[in-house]
Order: sequence, then structure tokens, then C-alpha cells
Amino acid sequence: MPPILILAGFEPFRGERINPSWEIARGFDGDVIGGLQIKSVRVPVGCAKAARRITGAIVRYRPRAVIGLGEAGGRPAISLERIAINLADERGALAKSGDPGFTRVVRGGPDAYFSRLPLRAIIRELDRKEIPASVSLTAGAYACNALMYAALHQLRRKPGVPVGFIHLPYEARQAGRHRTLPSMALKMMENAVRIAIVETARSVR
Repeated sequence: MPPILILAGFEPFRGERINPSWEIARGFDGDVIGGLQIKSVRVPVGCAKAARRITGAIVRYRPRAVIGLGEAGGRPAISLERIAINLADERGALAKSGDPGFTRVVRGGPDAYFSRLPLRAIIRELDRKEIPASVSLTAGAYACNALMYAALHQLRRKPGVPVGFIHLPYEARQAGRHRTLPSMALKMMENAVRIAIVETARSVR
């Protein structure tokens, strides 16, 4: 059996009927790309939930690479995240107690981790295919960041395993609810993720 690449995507949230990250991730499930077999993992929204799900998947599948996907409504391009921070904003979950809801993704963990994906190679190939893309400084402080941070922390003693996160725009079908915000065709996002997988697989060898 080929070594595994975990491709994680999030469930729909905030009233959306779809989440492009999961629509794309599940479409690759079982495929073998660049010698790596894709295992798609559906992730619940929420910092603690996302961290637990990706950590459990890493323990179970012992992947050779991990790529997280998430929705970033309002962004016009594919965003490759550079840094994950050890900060979780559960969006007011603790507000009733007077706590603003900020906590650590991993108690005692370092303040941040850098992406281990081959960002330059991925951006170069996306540019060649004329797919709008850029490198984003951080993955924020919500569930996407928590997933990226938790994955990097879980694999901190295996520096040869590529781990990172990619944010996706709204999918074109969501444009009806977000008429003033940019969106992207699902096929173009699929092509972008395939390129990221191929370049990541090359970096493993």
C-alpha cells in the first residue's frame, strides 16, 4: 500500500450548504498522486474539535504528508498559509464567563510553527497554470489555524513530513449568498489542490 497523504477539509458552517474544502478533499479520497495515497478526513468546525480530529487522524494513518484545506470567504485567490500560531479563538464560546475565548491550541507548545509545504514550488506551478494564488502570512486564529498547528505539533519530531494548510475562496455556487464577494470555480480549486499534492509528493522523495 502506498504511503498516505492526509487531505483534510471542513464541514459546512455559518449556514452554508457546502464547504469547498470538503467538496474538494472528498473528491480525491483513495486517489494515488505522486506515489501517495490520499486519505480524506472531514473536520468539524471549532478549534478544539479540529485539533482533536487531525491529531487522531495522524495517529491512525501515520501519514507521509498532511495538507489541510479550509474556506476563506472573501479572498479572491488560493492562499498558501506560512505560519500557524498557538492561539485559538473559539469565537466567544466563553464570553458568558467574561473570558474573551482565547486559549492555546496546545498547552505548553511553542508560539508558532512554519509550514513545511514546498510553498515556492506550489506557487510557481499555480502561476504557470494561471490559477490566482498567493502566500498568506498566518492561518488566523480559528479552526483552520488550529488544524494546521495541531498537525505540525503532532509531527514535530518528524521534520521530513510535509505539513501545511491552504485556504480556498468561496465556490461559485455560494456566490448567490455572497454577491459582492469573489468566488472561484470548483474545478479550478481542484486543479490547484492537485498541483499542491504533486509538489508536496515530490518534496517527500
